[in-house]
Amino acid sequence: MAEAQASGVVAMVSNSVDCETSKGSIRLAERYPDLVYSAVGVHPWSVREATEHEIEATEKMILERADRVVGVGEVGMDGTYERGRNLARQEAVFRRMLRCAEKAELPVIVHSRDAASRILEIVASYRLKSVLFHWYSGPAELLRVIVDRGYYVSEGPPVVYSPRTQEIVRSCPLPLTLSETDGPVEYRGLPKGTRTTPALIPSVVGKIAEIKGVRVEDAAERILRNFGEFFGVTGQAFEKR
Repeated sequence: MAEAQASGVVAMVSNSVDCETSKGSIRLAERYPDLVYSAVGVHPWSVREATEHEIEATEKMILERADRVVGVGEVGMDGTYERGRNLARQEAVFRRMLRCAEKAELPVIVHSRDAASRILEIVASYRLKSVLFHWYSGPAELLRVIVDRGYYVSEGPPVVYSPRTQEIVRSCPLPLTLSETDGPVEYRGLPKGTRTTPALIPSVVGKIAEIKGVRVEDAAERILRNFGEFFGVTGQAFEKR
């Protein structure tokens, strides 16, 4: 948290992958009010091990912790790392998370690796506040659908070195763009053995600004405004400076 604040980061979302990390995200939001906001949910990589009790407990957090939960995530489907396993269960749990998001009127943070087409079909049948395709890396034609629907896209440290990620940022309107780190994970370009932290956000925003041909300050202000609009949060950090 200290590194993030020293780097100029003024707001961040702690995403969750299962019941326990959902509890942890809420605790972080309670410990760092107006800096950390929590998103809770069951990640597609977690559905194999998640018990019915844990899924129900996560649903309960979404519906009953409106004081600390600003989004449902990270949820979705994965056709790459899961190699097609448990896709039916992934979709069933994803739909449960979407129903909760619909009831709670919360935005959804989606994991869509090799599943974006199916996810676009699914989310269209729910009345969702908004949808964020986190670390989108799918086909360009699907990105056009995402943008046309007014959904958001977030990208992280790979934007610094990945031509594919840079092209996605180039094609996504800045008012629908968010920054992230997907941390804690290791990325090419980082010192070996180190993982991403929110302190890397300035380099991500800087590269987005370069790609978009705008000043870094303007990109940062726009992305911060996007954050507030997407998650429905307000406060001093979101007032134009």
